[in-house]
Amino acid sequence: MKLTDPIIKAAKLKDKPYSLPDGHGLVLFVQPSGAKWWRYRYRYTGKANMLSMGVYPDVTLKEARNQQVHFKELLAQGTDPSQHRQEQKQQEALTAENSFESVARLWWSQWRAARNQRHADYVIRRLEADVFPVIGRRPITELTAPMLIMVIKKIEARGALDIAKRALTTCGQIMRYAVAHGLAERNPAADIKPSDVLKPTKKTNYARLGEKDLPELLHKIDVYDGQPLTKLALHLMALSFVRTSELIGARWDEIELDKKQWRIPAERMKMKTSHIVPLSEQTINVVDKIKDLAADQILLFPSERRDGKTMSNNTILYALYRLGYHSRMTGHGFRGIASTILHERGYNHDHIELQLAHSKRDAVSASYNHALYLEPRARMMQEWADYLEVIKTGAAILPFRAA
Repeated sequence: MKLTDPIIKAAKLKDKPYSLPDGHGLVLFVQPSGAKWWRYRYRYTGKANMLSMGVYPDVTLKEARNQQVHFKELLAQGTDPSQHRQEQKQQEALTAENSFESVARLWWSQWRAARNQRHADYVIRRLEADVFPVIGRRPITELTAPMLIMVIKKIEARGALDIAKRALTTCGQIMRYAVAHGLAERNPAADIKPSDVLKPTKKTNYARLGEKDLPELLHKIDVYDGQPLTKLALHLMALSFVRTSELIGARWDEIELDKKQWRIPAERMKMKTSHIVPLSEQTINVVDKIKDLAADQILLFPSERRDGKTMSNNTILYALYRLGYHSRMTGHGFRGIASTILHERGYNHDHIELQLAHSKRDAVSASYNHALYLEPRARMMQEWADYLEVIKTGAAILPFRAA
């Protein structure tokens, strides 16, 4: 008699396991515990075999019969169903090891070694949020350009155009890693440029003030009533015009007060080139005040949670918001102001570019390393600090001495 769901559900428990046959080798074993296991009995090359097919009702009667039909077809083709299943599992395991996500994590483990920890963590989080859910389980050998386009178009659809561009760049790096390690034959990302598939956007500069508004900003920073460490961070940013990430990650072992220098290592710089910031007398005064706060023995600007992390990137931005500069000024804006004023006052372009640690330099400035022109750069930074001090008090502005 063929099995039915009512018959299976009504099967009584016994002290020992017993079987309910459905025919053609399909059997349901009823255990004393009440568990009901599907089995398929068959003969291959004259030997009796039995293959597990799952537990009822997780595997329904219909599904068990479908599996039985499949196994009978394999036998008709001369294939052992048990061996076929083992080979499938091995192939699935191999596919999982060679999936885009597994290869991406191998790439990330190698790539992160030369990157800032905060940036490395951001990249893997973006992959986990935007890329792995879409193509993470795909074998890396099967990835195509249309699949990558699908990923970045989904990101673009929510308005995150910059993240979409970065996702494509990251996928390209992962695929190059796969090709280099013999895990894939080609890189489909090489066939795509962001401009080919993403909507164009008008480039906008970081919000920043003009020279005439700088004295008021400096005065407001002086009377800022927020966290003392945040106030000092604003002062130091104005004096040094480093990038926000370079500022908040500052470590005490980078500060050499005897040499009046702040030496930022390459791994903390955007362009991965070490950088020297000559310290003016005013900057040293700010550094001394930071030290007096005794906030941390390693970091100049630790997180308020004292969890070993640095101050947040948004701390500077939100402080500027509190001062009344929402959409008018950012931490990066201090760099633009300094560059404009120093150029207008006649300072040497190469000295300014080196002090800004820009990646794009002309043929002359690109040939010099981070320590070149230190003497004129130190003079420039001291005169910059003097200039800020003068305009803050409202005194007459003395002309810079052209370097």
